[in-house]
Amino acid sequence: MGKKSKRKVSDNKKKTDKMTHGPVRSAAFFRKPFVHILIIVALGILIYSNTFNAPFAYDDISNIINNSSITDVRHLIHSQNIYDNRLIGNLTFALNYQLHELNVAGYHIFNLLIHLLNALLVYGLMILTFKTPYVIAYLQKDVLKTSDPYRWIPLFTALLFVSHPVQTQAVTYIVQRFASLSTLFYLVSLVMYIKARGSDSSKRARYAFFAASILSALLAMRTKEIAFTLPVMVFLYEFMFFPGDIKKRMRYLLALLLMLLTMFIIPLSMMLTQSGSTGFRGIDELTKMAGYADVSRWDYLNTQFRVIVTYIRLLFLPIHQNLDYDYPIYKTFFTPPVFLSFFILLGFFCWGIYLLYRSYKSDQSNRCWYRLISFGIFWFFVTLSVESSIIPIRDVIYEHRLYLPSVGFFMAIMSGVGFLYDRPANQTNGVAKVFIPVMILMVIGLSLTAYARNMAWSDKATLWEDVVKKSPDKIRPHYNLGEAYQEQGRLDDAVREYRTAINLRPDLFEPHFNLGLVYRTQGRFDDAVREYQMAIKLRPDFADAHTNLGVAYHKQGRLADAVKEYQTAITLEPDHVKAHYNLAVAYHNQGRFDDAIKEYQTAINLNPDYEEARKNLRMLYQERASLDDASRNIGRR
Repeated sequence: MGKKSKRKVSDNKKKTDKMTHGPVRSAAFFRKPFVHILIIVALGILIYSNTFNAPFAYDDISNIINNSSITDVRHLIHSQNIYDNRLIGNLTFALNYQLHELNVAGYHIFNLLIHLLNALLVYGLMILTFKTPYVIAYLQKDVLKTSDPYRWIPLFTALLFVSHPVQTQAVTYIVQRFASLSTLFYLVSLVMYIKARGSDSSKRARYAFFAASILSALLAMRTKEIAFTLPVMVFLYEFMFFPGDIKKRMRYLLALLLMLLTMFIIPLSMMLTQSGSTGFRGIDELTKMAGYADVSRWDYLNTQFRVIVTYIRLLFLPIHQNLDYDYPIYKTFFTPPVFLSFFILLGFFCWGIYLLYRSYKSDQSNRCWYRLISFGIFWFFVTLSVESSIIPIRDVIYEHRLYLPSVGFFMAIMSGVGFLYDRPANQTNGVAKVFIPVMILMVIGLSLTAYARNMAWSDKATLWEDVVKKSPDKIRPHYNLGEAYQEQGRLDDAVREYRTAINLRPDLFEPHFNLGLVYRTQGRFDDAVREYQMAIKLRPDFADAHTNLGVAYHKQGRLADAVKEYQTAITLEPDHVKAHYNLAVAYHNQGRFDDAIKEYQTAINLNPDYEEARKNLRMLYQERASLDDASRNIGRR
């Protein structure tokens, strides 16, 4: 009996060991960095798996499809484009084009790869920050070597970044690669600087990290203007997380000075591309793009106070996202939405300063969290300052402008979570136990919302229908939706949208011109003539409108009027291939063969691949030869 009982006790002990160590091993497995990396990458791929066939849209057309610098890289390196601050981004588009031309999937995969790398850099930035002397000293432990939920903070910071719906515009909207790619170089530069400052780096490795940091800063500056703030953030990080007096920091003075000098790349490039302009006025005129409204610097600044509050709302509550907001322009600071927004933002910024002040108090046991939150707040405001300050840009609000600032927001949020967990009361009342489940639910919710938001990009009509629903009184969404319907052959729907655009803004020529195209396709030539004439009235130098009006006249049998319009188009634009070809056809129909031959030849010289012109020219030669033969035969009789 005794032996039997003893054997049972022994068996139960073995089973208990298995039950105890199984969950422990599982928990340890999920704390491994490579597992975190796999989770981040897998989640990002799942969220954006429905975007790979989303078509080119909006500014993709002008910046990629119709951009000769993309289709012929020689235009980038043998022209003034080389001074463009977005040269590196354009080079990546040119690379895409060389690999697969206009196959849209390759562009989306490239954008997603950048987004995933950025999420991993955010993860690495948080890990490196937890390893800085300041954090380790004041937490009195290396939190990454403990089993505490601190280990999960870098992971969830990256997961919030990769899954938040507000990032979809910077990732799914192809041309906004400029924002995500600049962010990539921005983060690499900061991470490399932190690695160089790390105490575990050898002298040779430190120099290599510093060099990589400076190189990445240069690349960021040549990708998008938002990188202008990078040296500021490097300086802030240096003085907030690496302790030491000025004498000790002198060893890193050269690297800091080189980083500071990179700030001059952007204004110098802007001045070089604006030939004949210098100083602040030249930069201002370059950034103040021609658009539907002219916004002064002060109106733009007043409006941005309200816009930044909208950005913060989107980060906390990502609903009613919109590609093209119908945002009011505020002319004075003393309107309730403006000055209330100003004081909200001032409160957040002052809170960041106050937390930084508290982080210097030695009696604050968890003061490192104050500094981490403070840094995140400063990051948000500093990185947003390029596009949300006093330099006016045509469109006052775009969600992709949040891509880089959101890094600071997520750092601040997760540092706040760390602060809450670190409070003794929360560790005893069970609050700490719900940390991971709550964060998992939050990430799942954001991921599903982002996936749903990406569905709006599935085709142009779906995208602009969403925008029209949210901005019904803005002309551009109706115009672009009309174009989308026109491409899909939904001509009656296109007419409706163009008519709505005209009612909203009668003085714009584009809706009239496109409406003329639709009417011509429908065979309504009288209506087409009316719309083309209105487009010409609003913009007399628009060669395409004269050409298309000529086509409409041609269809009506009014050859003399058609010839006049084609000739006007050629006067306005001598290299207008279509105008030369259409004029040749008109001459051909009038029996003016010599004139027709001349115009066909001009069209072919301008476009050697113009097969239709070659075919008509051969036909004309045959007709003229037949007439000559007939004439000679008549003469013989």
